[in-house]
Amino acid sequence: MNWRNTFLVLLLAATTSARAFNLFGDTPSSVAAHVKRNVVFSEAGGVKLTMDIYLPRVTNSPALPVVVYVHGGGWRMGDKSMLAMMAGPMELLRRGYVVVAFDYRLAPDFKFPAMLEDSKCAIRYLRAHAKEFNLDPAHIGVMGDSAGGHLAELLGLTDARAGFEGKGWTNESSRVEAVVDLYGPSDFTLGPTNLNTMAGRMFMQAFGPTNATDSIIRRASPASYVSSNAPPFLIFHGNKDGLVNIEQSRLLFERLRAAGDDAQFVVITNYAHGRAAFGFGTVHPNDAERAKLIADFYDRHLR
Repeated sequence: MNWRNTFLVLLLAATTSARAFNLFGDTPSSVAAHVKRNVVFSEAGGVKLTMDIYLPRVTNSPALPVVVYVHGGGWRMGDKSMLAMMAGPMELLRRGYVVVAFDYRLAPDFKFPAMLEDSKCAIRYLRAHAKEFNLDPAHIGVMGDSAGGHLAELLGLTDARAGFEGKGWTNESSRVEAVVDLYGPSDFTLGPTNLNTMAGRMFMQAFGPTNATDSIIRRASPASYVSSNAPPFLIFHGNKDGLVNIEQSRLLFERLRAAGDDAQFVVITNYAHGRAAFGFGTVHPNDAERAKLIADFYDRHLR
């Protein structure tokens, strides 16, 4: 492994320590009126899965819209505490949204689609318990970064016909009404063209293809499921991303628009994979600007 890939591994590992520091001042916990922590929503493969539910101080209606965060970490690491590192959740809480973050099963112990099945189960759990938590089950959005962006894409684009629903609360729908995707990969069929060696290694551990034509490569690619009834998408990607090529997001955006779907694509200048690119100047849009773009997007589609 060369120095660059070693750095990327360390960067991903550092994101699992989000509890220890905060990049954006306020934290979701400090902005929320109350946090229901470690709510068990499923047990799968012998793993008890939990979520944190952040309730806003400001409420505009009896039932509140919800934004669910799916954490990144290469499908192999990370947890729901990474919410504290994201631009967006604090602004959403201030505007009266419920914000939810959850854990899912990780590779290499669990291969795809385990992590997507858990993500869909989390959405269904929230619908099944909407009255308990004062949620609006008809207005649930999702946001995810990196591997979490990939899972958020699939939450927006796949239904039961894709075969990823899994178990738990199956009388409810796993559909989401809006998607914010931050630099998630969208098409693995392109192979090394759009994924570097490090990303390719993570893909192998999480998805386990046995050869270059293995069906899992296409099945795991969100771009394979684009149709004319996709929910609205807001896609962000840094122009200095060395882990997931920006063309992965551009491709998804273009396919969504070609299908007639509501999609926006925001290029973050001087931004690498989840961080400012060293030595390249000011990031635009910055953290606060991205938080506003995200909250405005959900205001348009979840209110």
